[in-house]
Amino acid sequence: MPITDLLERNSKLYGDMTALVEINPELREPRRVTWREYELIQPGGPAPYRREITWSVFDEKSNRAANLLLGRGIRKGQKVALLMMNNLEWLPIYFGILKTGAIAVPLNFRYTADEIRYCLGLSDADVLFFGPEFIGRVEEIVPDIGGEKLLFFVGDSCPTFAEDYHRASANCSSAPPKVLIDDEDEAAIYYSSGTTGFPKAILLRHSALMQSARMEALHHETTHEDVFLCIPPLYHTGAKMHWFGSLFTGGKAVLLKGNSPKAIFEAVSSEECTIVWLLVPWAQDILAALDRGELKIEDYKLSQWRLMHIGAQPVPPSLVKHWWEYFPHHKYDTNYGLSESTGPGCVHLGVDNPHKVGAIGVPGTGWRVKIVDERGEPVKPGDVGELCVKGGGVMVGYYHDKAATDEVLKNGWLHTGDMARQDEDGFIYLVDRKKDVIISGGENLYPVQIEAFLSGYPKIHDVAVIGLPDQRLGEIAAAVLQVKEGMDCTEEEVMDFCKDLPRYKRPRKLIFAPVPRNATGKIEKPKLREIYCGVRLVEAQNKG
Repeated sequence: MPITDLLERNSKLYGDMTALVEINPELREPRRVTWREYELIQPGGPAPYRREITWSVFDEKSNRAANLLLGRGIRKGQKVALLMMNNLEWLPIYFGILKTGAIAVPLNFRYTADEIRYCLGLSDADVLFFGPEFIGRVEEIVPDIGGEKLLFFVGDSCPTFAEDYHRASANCSSAPPKVLIDDEDEAAIYYSSGTTGFPKAILLRHSALMQSARMEALHHETTHEDVFLCIPPLYHTGAKMHWFGSLFTGGKAVLLKGNSPKAIFEAVSSEECTIVWLLVPWAQDILAALDRGELKIEDYKLSQWRLMHIGAQPVPPSLVKHWWEYFPHHKYDTNYGLSESTGPGCVHLGVDNPHKVGAIGVPGTGWRVKIVDERGEPVKPGDVGELCVKGGGVMVGYYHDKAATDEVLKNGWLHTGDMARQDEDGFIYLVDRKKDVIISGGENLYPVQIEAFLSGYPKIHDVAVIGLPDQRLGEIAAAVLQVKEGMDCTEEEVMDFCKDLPRYKRPRKLIFAPVPRNATGKIEKPKLREIYCGVRLVEAQNKG
């Protein structure tokens, strides 16, 4: 069945129960209001700290959004884009788009005006919903798109070049639209993160979204009583598909606007969250705050928190071991996936495999995997090759890019571009991105392995390893080190720590500087290469 059927089912089964909560710790007015109360607040008045909606209101709002679009001529197969920060409007509008049979196109909130224009054009979007944070960027491109696309503003004080969404949808019917949607209908276009180049438009079917929802609930043993804390941006498949576990079971989810350790602990405590998905930097920040004594576990209600899982990038085993020092009762899972595989879970560690921390895991529910060499032939166990996955979540393809699709989709197998190996128990270990492999003096160096080792040094908060040009060796490994706040760190002590690495794996350059990550926690290596490649490096000590 299409993913929209789950929302309608939840409305019937759990209509008066809370579906979504939005918490904004940056607001000073700690009021708790429902959606309906929020709509009565006068524009310009104090904004609430917390909002919530029930499953029935969620479904009603989605129907209004759908009927608004149908009333404006939007039909099945057309594209509708969303450019909004996480809030209570995001998911009802997303599901409203799907209920029309149109294709939802979530956009990255970090996109520049030029990137917004490019992505709207590439996806053939006819409508754009956007929030107040994006008025300036959208206004820049109005001369190019204003006459041909519907622009709906979601917020207070609507700009003159757009239409007020709340006002436009208020009088629309809350009845379900009569549009027949099939499992194999196209549902959404997600853009790749752009860490290896300009984003590609990834086309997914309803069946892929449903497979992801079912798999998420099974992998994390999600029940109706669980409360999921969602912090990452909803435009990304990682956040959305992890929330699908709550959609599948009709459980409550909390959208937290902010990722400080204090805000996370307060949300877990006040909303009694049981499942929390973190990115590596946020877990690092929590551990650092606990180590410094700035955060104290006993100050919060955390006993119900049962599962901490991480995805979006390789997880240093040292981080997980440190986490268990504070939370020995937590189950842990790591999830591997791509937007091309409908987000995380095509490979996952599994909550019952703590002895395999460091691996990304085994094939997820409904998935097959293989590791192949340059000729596409399977490698021997223990050897490194490219990870390929096959299952119901594989994308239709890259929209308007057959050449790129044919490059990664072969006989139903998605070639991920990630290098991996498989141990004797069938557990898969991510080695690195194919494009990130450093060839130094004829040896293949995998930055992820070096990063995992350096992450174990107590003074290092974050680390990224890149290849730098070298006249003699071709490339050398350079480590960008972000030192923990308030600590001093020298090159000598780090190099001494590295003596436990094989000589050829030791970084030849150390750079003390911040490690840039994108909104989903992935290291922005193209940015680091732009900064440091071809430029004479100044090796210096630095205080974190």
